[in-house]
Amino acid sequence: MAATIASPHMTSEANGFLGLGGLQLTPRGRAVMLVLAMLVSAVVGLVGTQAMASGPGQPIEVRVHTVEPGETLWELARGVTAAGEDVRDVVAELRAINGMRTSELQAGQVVLVPEE
Repeated sequence: MAATIASPHMTSEANGFLGLGGLQLTPRGRAVMLVLAMLVSAVVGLVGTQAMASGPGQPIEVRVHTVEPGETLWELARGVTAAGEDVRDVVAELRAINGMRTSELQAGQVVLVPEE
């Protein structure tokens, strides 16, 4: 039975990380790596700024309104719509202010309505 002795050239330490032991970058290679690193950083920075949440909007004055039987959100919106403003936008704003998924109202429901 013969025994094998590993030579120092066959160890993974001699090959370094990923088998690239002893590999050195030229000045041109270093410059290319630097430019690539800067480009990746710039892209990450640009994408990161777009993903940031914006701060809270301007505060608005509201009044509390109790819904009467037969009253609709569209009627409430028409009552507070400014000249030249689209009623649909006001309905969407009312839904957002009150956390509503639909524009359905129930008699006795309390909603927040912007001051006129």
